[in-house]
Amino acid sequence: MSPLLTAAYLHEKGAANYYPHLDSWAEWVMYDMPRTGEGGLQHITYLTDNYLQLWDDTLMMSVLPLAKIGLVLNRPHYVEEAKRQFMLHVKYLQDVQTGLWFHGWTFDGRHHFGKARWGRGNCWVTVAIPDFIEMLNLPATDGLRLFLTTSLVAQIDALVKYQDQQTGLWHTLIDDPSSYLEASATAGFAYGIAKALRMRLIPKEERYVNAAKKAMEGVLANISPKGELLQTSFGTPVFDDPEDYKKIPLTSMPYGQSLALLALTEHLRTFI
Repeated sequence: MSPLLTAAYLHEKGAANYYPHLDSWAEWVMYDMPRTGEGGLQHITYLTDNYLQLWDDTLMMSVLPLAKIGLVLNRPHYVEEAKRQFMLHVKYLQDVQTGLWFHGWTFDGRHHFGKARWGRGNCWVTVAIPDFIEMLNLPATDGLRLFLTTSLVAQIDALVKYQDQQTGLWHTLIDDPSSYLEASATAGFAYGIAKALRMRLIPKEERYVNAAKKAMEGVLANISPKGELLQTSFGTPVFDDPEDYKKIPLTSMPYGQSLALLALTEHLRTFI
């Protein structure tokens, strides 16, 4: 679903005619994509349907495209459903104790699996919330904007606390310093924190500015001479045991590249 976000922007600009694709995919999400309890979008991966599971990845991968297609094709019911999905995911996935997000929740047994506060899953949220607020042009007094902003601030406050001060990176399990440092999540955090600063979703306090700049330094230190973002964890399912997240191999991946590009462009716009 995620490539349809780019397709929607290209279609909007008249660079290509993607109407049949935007229409068919968004209709699938609205009416045929499997749902969890309370009508959440069930996060489907290549290998499994993940029955009745909500993942923090879904906001970036399916909900943002749905919202943008709703705007481009003038289908406000898509936008309203996207708003509801953001609220539902906050309800079930954000940890009220730490402000971080759990990787997954299942209505089949109603639990958070291993209660992992996984780095890249969290970074999709840090990217998606500012992008969503900007995409819908929500005014400063809008109730949903205020709700999502408080969620984002709670997460960023926790991220500042757990950032590795020597490298600027975050651990793949954010609050577990025995897990390895990981660059793709760091790129997402660099983007999201910088964009939140530029959009004034968070105040321009030294702790936030420093966190964003240190993260960018960490990302740059892990870009190879060939332009690949290294120290990127491979595709990661929701695990029942947090120790399994530490066993995911490190490599370079397309989503690592995309997150690095986001971080670099936002750094240029916010700080340079």
